[in-house]
Amino acid sequence: MSGLVTIRRPPRATCGTLRTYRGSVDADDASDAPMVPVEVLGVRQQQHDQEIVVLLLDAAANLAVPIVIGAREASAIAMAQAGLVTPRPMTHDLLRDLLGAVGVELDRVEIVALDGGVFFAELVLSNGTRLDSRASDAIALAVRTTSPVLCSAEVVAVAGVEVVDVEQQREVERFRDFLDHATAADFTAPGGPHEPGTPPNGGERPDDAPP
Repeated sequence: MSGLVTIRRPPRATCGTLRTYRGSVDADDASDAPMVPVEVLGVRQQQHDQEIVVLLLDAAANLAVPIVIGAREASAIAMAQAGLVTPRPMTHDLLRDLLGAVGVELDRVEIVALDGGVFFAELVLSNGTRLDSRASDAIALAVRTTSPVLCSAEVVAVAGVEVVDVEQQREVERFRDFLDHATAADFTAPGGPHEPGTPPNGGERPDDAPP
C-alpha cells in the first residue's frame, strides 16, 4: 500500500503513545497474543493540535496504530525513510553502526505493550538478546536497518483505528509525495518534520510521557 493514511480519531492520549485508548495491554497479556507485521507508514504533524505521530499499519486488519512521538524522534524516522544522510551520525545512526561493529543484527522490533497511554517496545537482536526500548527509538532504528516491525495483536485491537476511504487516501499520497521530495531542511526546522503549508511545532513534549 502506498502512502500515509488518515484515520478516524479515537479520543485523546500519548507517545511511545497516543491518546486515550479503550484499555491497556501489559506485557504478560501481550505475550499470549500473536505478533502481527506492521508497516511504518511515516510521520506527520496533526494540523488541529500540532502533535506529531508515527503511523503503523496492520494491513490485514485495515487498522493503523498512531503513536505520538517527540520532534527529534520524528525527524530521525522521517529522514531515514527519505534516505537523507546527515554530515555526522545521529544517535540512531550510531546505534545501527554500533550493532554492525560488534557483529550483531537487529532481527526485529516488537511493540509489546500499552500501559497508561505509553507504548512499550523491545529490540530483538540476532544473538537472542531482547532490549527494552521506547517505541519511537525502536522504530527509528528499524527503519535504518530495514528490520521488520511487529506489533502485538492485542495492542492493535486496543489502539488501532480504522483506515478510511478514498478522500483520506489523497492526503496520504500528498504526504508520501512530500517524503519523496523532502530535503534535510524540512526536518531541521523547529518542531520537527511538517508538510508544506503546515506551521512547525514550537514546543516539544517529552517523549513517551502522557500529555
